[in-house]
Amino acid sequence: MSVVAAVASTTVHVVTDASEPPFPGERAVITIGVYDGLHLGHQAVIGEVIRRATATGHRSAVVTFDRHPAEVVRPESAPELLTDHEQRLELLETTGIDAAVVLPFDEAQSNESAMSFIERVLVGCLSTKLIVVGDDFHFGRNREGNVGLLREVGTTFGFEVAPIVLVPRADGVDEPVSSTAIRRALAGGNVEMAAVMLTRPFEARGTVVRGDQRGRLLGFPTANVEVPNRVCLPADGVYAGWYERPDGIVYPCAINLGRRPTFYEHADSSLLEAHLIGFTGELYGEQAKVRFTNFLRSERKFEGVEALAQQLRTDVDHAEKLLGVT
Repeated sequence: MSVVAAVASTTVHVVTDASEPPFPGERAVITIGVYDGLHLGHQAVIGEVIRRATATGHRSAVVTFDRHPAEVVRPESAPELLTDHEQRLELLETTGIDAAVVLPFDEAQSNESAMSFIERVLVGCLSTKLIVVGDDFHFGRNREGNVGLLREVGTTFGFEVAPIVLVPRADGVDEPVSSTAIRRALAGGNVEMAAVMLTRPFEARGTVVRGDQRGRLLGFPTANVEVPNRVCLPADGVYAGWYERPDGIVYPCAINLGRRPTFYEHADSSLLEAHLIGFTGELYGEQAKVRFTNFLRSERKFEGVEALAQQLRTDVDHAEKLLGVT
């Protein structure tokens, strides 16, 4: 199945069936990967693909999957996602890439040999001319495929390989920018560093559901956003950020992510609550996009509702200053 998606002036062909080439008769410069988060390192690879494709007069394409392969290969230790499938496509649409080949990753795909993948996707679907990947790239059954194999078979199928050095982190840590590094930053509440590596604030999406309405009683009504279990979230705490409604209107907000220890001794899970600054009205049932920009404080238990309400006022004031709200 093939569809066309558009964002602003950018149009990308999204192909979900490798038997339907996006550009029949044309050759492509491509890259392959999960691209969870589409962070700074991913952007560098895709930028190189587009640069080389433009310079040689070929098409540019990303080959990716409809889910993280680890969800099938090792579900017990699969990482939480920085971006869901919809977000990844939206982000890919902003890069200027010509096509995204989104392959279903299931048991059959996990058992496909590296050679079969090359013949079916790289040659049959995309008529690949050049592959740009990180120098530690692996693919295929049991990760048997690598840059060396691509170079070897490229002489037969007429394509070349251009490994790219991974982008280093900006904070002096001897580690490249990666989805794993971003998850680690979020786990420590460091949403500022996560934003540097992502080149944008980390965003969680979910549906606004009814809660216990304690925020309303405290004078700080909140949108209780139910985020899917597979999605990564920052550490429990209070944050400043932005809340986008389905109509595209964005509100500054103070975000509480946690188990509300003032009211519950042992909550089963953390809850994301966003207080929209300057907003009055109902949000139930809406799809929300919550962006985390600044860590304000850790979550803690208060002596009572008055102490909590006073702290919430301080939190909102702090968020307003950080967000430039007047």
